[in-house]
Order: sequence, then C-alpha cells, then structure tokens
Amino acid sequence: MALKQADGNQCREREEAQGCAAIVGTSERIRQVFVLIRKVADADTTVLVRGESGTGKELVAQALHQEGGRGRGPFIAVNCGAIPAELLESELFGHERGAFTHAVRSRPGRFELAHGGTVFLDEIAEMSPMLQVKLLRVLQEKKFERVGGTRTISSDFRVVAATNRDLEHEVKEGRFREDLYYRLNVIPVDAPPLRERISDIPLLVEHFIARFNVNRRKKIRGIKPEALDCLQRYPWPGNVRELENTVERMVILAAGRELGREDIPERLLAGMGAAPAGQESPGPAAQADLPTVAAGPIPPAGFVLSEVVAEFEKRLIVQAMEQTGWVKNRAAKLLNVNRTTLLEKMKRYRLNGPEDV
Repeated sequence: MALKQADGNQCREREEAQGCAAIVGTSERIRQVFVLIRKVADADTTVLVRGESGTGKELVAQALHQEGGRGRGPFIAVNCGAIPAELLESELFGHERGAFTHAVRSRPGRFELAHGGTVFLDEIAEMSPMLQVKLLRVLQEKKFERVGGTRTISSDFRVVAATNRDLEHEVKEGRFREDLYYRLNVIPVDAPPLRERISDIPLLVEHFIARFNVNRRKKIRGIKPEALDCLQRYPWPGNVRELENTVERMVILAAGRELGREDIPERLLAGMGAAPAGQESPGPAAQADLPTVAAGPIPPAGFVLSEVVAEFEKRLIVQAMEQTGWVKNRAAKLLNVNRTTLLEKMKRYRLNGPEDV
C-alpha cells in the first residue's frame, strides 16, 4: 500500500489508512467506523455489526477485539450460516463423550475456547430458534452446558455478532427472537458498502496488489490511472470482497507490469457502461446480463440452444461466486440452488477458483 509521497508523510498516511486491524481506508465513512470502534473496544459489551456481504464485517470484529483489553486473548470466529443447524450447537457449546453418534471423546466448544477473548458470530440471522434461546442465556449469564453434559461451565468472553439482514424485519416476521435482538444490538456498528467509500478504492487496490504480489509471486508495480478510474466507476455489488477478487484475477492474468484497462474483466466494464479497450460501447440490449445471441434477434444460421444456455448459466455462477468471495454456501443461496447442485455445475464448467474464470 505504498503511497508516492515523502517518507514522513508516507508513514503517517499508511498508519492513518490502515486505522484499525486490517481495515484499509481514509474516507469519511470508514473514519466514522474507526472512531466508533475505538470508543467501544474496551466497553466489553455485545456489538452487532451490520452491513452487506463483502463489506468486511469480520475485520470490524477483529478490530474491536484487537483494540480492546481482550486483544491478547483468543478470537474465535463462527459462521452460523456455514455450519448445519444440528452441528452448530456442538460447535458452540462443545459435547461430552457419547452425546451422539461419532462423539468418541469430549470436546470443548467455541464459547469455552474463547475464555478471555472474543467470539464472533457471523450470519447470526441463520441461527435456529432453538439455538437463539440458548444463546440468549449464554449472553446473560456466561454459563452453559456441553451437549450431553450436566456440568455448568463458566467462560469469560465477549460476543460480537454480524448480519447482512435487517434483523428488525426478521423479528417482525417471527424468524428472530425479539429479546435476543435487543440483547445483541446494544451497540450497532454499520460496515459501509464500497459504493459509499469510493475514495478508498485506490488504497484498497494498492493494498491488494502488494498482497497478491507476495502470495502469487508477481511483480506488479501498480495500476494505470485509466484502469483505476474504471474501478471507481463500477458499483461493486459484492463490495470489498468483490474488489479483492477482481484485483487478484487482474494480478494473475496481467499482461504487463502495471494493471491496465485491458486487464479489467469485461463483466465489470459492461457493468459501468464502458466497453473493453479497443471496442465501441455496446447498446442497451448487449449490456444486459444475457448472452449476446439472446439479447438480439436469432441469427439466420441459428445457434445451438444448449450451448447458449450453458454459457449463460456459467456466467451467472461466476458472477455469484465473485460477489460472495467464492464462498460456495453463500453463492448457492444467492442462486437459490442446493450447494451440491452448485458444486456439480462448477465441476462441469471446471470452475475451481478465480484463476479459472
């Protein structure tokens, strides 16, 4: 994230840009988050981090942990949406030997392991009603029993929860307990979407280039102004995670030592109304998220329907994966298909990661 300024200003700007934990930015919206994090880091009360997918809610939770008095303790993250409901209780509370099939030994849960630290409950809205009741007791008393056990265990931990849903709406619809919502929402922190902090994109791009230069053994020097301008004009529905995946792809496939407009995926250029380098801007029909052949009249020679449908399906899968940071469970939910169905289709199209796009 090297900024081209004098050494003194560079160090000061770098420290300011990476204000809390690994959160990068200097925009007004992200500065407000930094201020709130520092105010409540030592409060040791429950925090609810709200925001769209890909906005960095876990980074906010890590910053709350590191900036406060629990920074030397463990940070235990649990994705409530990625663990099946029947296993989540055991993950959180632990279990005793023989509590269920395959429980061949006793095992501590995440709340127990987080003693002296922080438990981060991501996608809290995905938690079942039964577990919501048990979580409420844990938040109030900091006491629980392992699955299949009778001994009450006490643990000293702080809970930071996160959601991309409107929990007030979930409460009204009867899908989330009202008393748990108020217990979690003691201090709300909003992670802003990337479209509300466009001025942070240059810093984020430089940060990601530096990281992927190391991880991918590349030597990219930076990004050209016209390419950066394109990235700043794109709406980023997948937020920072989508930007990170895009920069990774650009670094891997870059033709030169600087990222240029030609390295930007065509999907992004279409999404901002700009044509790929060397091409004219497409018309409204071609800009739609459909194969070109499906956007206009069928050519006189016709086409193979199965091939067009397959290409369209592949593009939608890639878009869903990029918007969710290649997290298959989330992409499957976005597409409203079973995870196994998504995995089968990805295997068919040979989509293992961003490098296959």
